[in-house]
Amino acid sequence: MFADEDNITELAVQRWATAHSPRLGELMTALVRHLHAFAAEVRLTEDEWAAAIQWLTDAGQTCDDKRQELILASDVLGLSMLVVQLNNRFTPEATPATVLGPFHVDGSPTVPHGFDMSEGLPGTPLYITGKVTDTGGKPLANAVLDVWQADADGAYEAQLPEIDEARLRAKYRTREDGSYCVRTIAPRGYAIPMDGPVGDLIHRTDISWFRPAHIHFLIDEPGHRKLITHLFQEGGDYLDSDVVFGTKDPLIVRFTERPAGTAPDGDPVGEPYLHATYDFVLQPE
Repeated sequence: MFADEDNITELAVQRWATAHSPRLGELMTALVRHLHAFAAEVRLTEDEWAAAIQWLTDAGQTCDDKRQELILASDVLGLSMLVVQLNNRFTPEATPATVLGPFHVDGSPTVPHGFDMSEGLPGTPLYITGKVTDTGGKPLANAVLDVWQADADGAYEAQLPEIDEARLRAKYRTREDGSYCVRTIAPRGYAIPMDGPVGDLIHRTDISWFRPAHIHFLIDEPGHRKLITHLFQEGGDYLDSDVVFGTKDPLIVRFTERPAGTAPDGDPVGEPYLHATYDFVLQPE
């Protein structure tokens, strides 16, 4: 049978249904149906098709070991957050998950309780303390918190060509009672990279390209669901217009101003600082 406008969708579905993996067959046949339905609904022109192919090509060529333009595209389209929601249906007691983002890297250094991961960078000192527990309230000792963030100017090291080492990222371990103490500097809300294909597309809209100030956490504790989440500063800009749809009310925390004196970990601190508290609750497997 030859393909025409009326039967090409079903012919393509039949071909992809021959996939050796049942799941691959399910994914590809659904993709074909939805992709064809989209093209038919908008009556996609050949020039628009060619422009889309070029955009995807440009996005792929923009990716390197520090930048992932295709993840960024997924983020701003809301796809990343939808996938997070579909795959992390935790109970109400558990800390909600949000997007990984394009700036996570493996191999961050493991540091001691209260270590300053900002290591002298300019900015307002910030301490984050709390506990890691399961949904039953049991403290999780020796759990690893993989933490990363932007600096006081809103930049990650991946965006700075002169930086070629880990910066503002570290792995902390909880104590026997599940407590942790992160020392860093207050992050700043920032614009997503706007010099690539994603930015070019957003420039053609009224979409805000900013993210609210936040700090990333990844906690992957055996026997529990992996948690990828953020903490957002209460009262910050862009909380209600996060370009990647990642903000959630339970993840907004107060950064309380404290005078110089004694830090939350008991060490002296010679200047005013901010203190945030948050207890991470993990969903058991």
